[in-house]
Amino acid sequence: MPPRVSFSDQVCAAARALGFDAVGIARAGPDVKLDRDFRSYEAFVRAGMSGEMQWLSDPERGAVRERLDGDGVLRGARSVVCVARRYGGDAGAGGAGETAEGIAPLVARYARGRDYHRFLRRRIRRLASFVRSLGTPDQPVRARPLCDEEPVLERAWAARAGLGFVGKNGMLIVPGLGSMVLLGEVVTTLALDETSFAPQTERCGACTRCLDACPTSAFARPFVLDPRQCISYLTIEHKTSIVPDLRGKMGDHLFGCDDCQTVCPFNAGEGARGPLSGVDGNPFAPLERWSRLRLQDLLSLDEASWRVLSEGTPLRRAGRIGLARNAAIALGNRRDPSALAALREAAQSHDDPVVREAAQWAISEIEER
Repeated sequence: MPPRVSFSDQVCAAARALGFDAVGIARAGPDVKLDRDFRSYEAFVRAGMSGEMQWLSDPERGAVRERLDGDGVLRGARSVVCVARRYGGDAGAGGAGETAEGIAPLVARYARGRDYHRFLRRRIRRLASFVRSLGTPDQPVRARPLCDEEPVLERAWAARAGLGFVGKNGMLIVPGLGSMVLLGEVVTTLALDETSFAPQTERCGACTRCLDACPTSAFARPFVLDPRQCISYLTIEHKTSIVPDLRGKMGDHLFGCDDCQTVCPFNAGEGARGPLSGVDGNPFAPLERWSRLRLQDLLSLDEASWRVLSEGTPLRRAGRIGLARNAAIALGNRRDPSALAALREAAQSHDDPVVREAAQWAISEIEER
């Protein structure tokens, strides 16, 4: 008679069959709190580092981040299944600068293809459905899928589940896969055995490559990122004008920034750089539409054109105005005289003052050169 496969083993096998590259399980009962990580989060909010991301500083949602078994997530939760999906590798082809790929190299690697929320959320929901199927009419199982929207300290839970450790750049590093991974969770009332992967201690040692590589010096200290200085925050979440001192340090980053990850030794191994494959192929491959686009084109998009261009992509998060502002700053930092005509038109005629002001700044940068 074959040995009985535990529920935990079944859940892990189901997660891998759904295309996740790593999976781990941690306890989530009433006696399990993220004491140290939650205190770090509270200090982050008190310091005002959340910037324009008001959902991070909302006091009603803040307390939810300490534990998973309350009404804010799932009452009666006893376990959390943490999963990771790699997006690096061949999705990251191309370096800085505009090439035959158009604007794709100016976009963070996770955002060059389809919006990951759609396919990742579908698979996490399917995993949650599988977990529910392990219940019985007498002992039903509840399970809630989480994917980047709920107030959960997901990197802390992933570290507890043994997926990896949080590095000096604040990213979860999965040994063998690196830090270019997307995370998700299934919180459940089913008491699953914790996986054999013990929580890992930090393994950065004396290395400071990520801190040194940050163009805007956004790290207040190791393990503490101030998003208000971070290019990813500035190009995506910050909706108003960007101060001139930071503009000049942003280079030609259009949407997001990978600089603190590309220099990390854990992202240099074969497991982190190899081709992406799986049940969903490579959803992170740059979309063909980006190859036909120049930075100048973003300055003149109307709402209808923007909706068509951004449909089904992460770039919609920044919005038409945000992308046009970012494009103007990138052109100013390139100091390319061939962009002056488009910038002058934007400075005079764009329908948003944030873009007009950024375009005028870019013109000044180019003309001074």
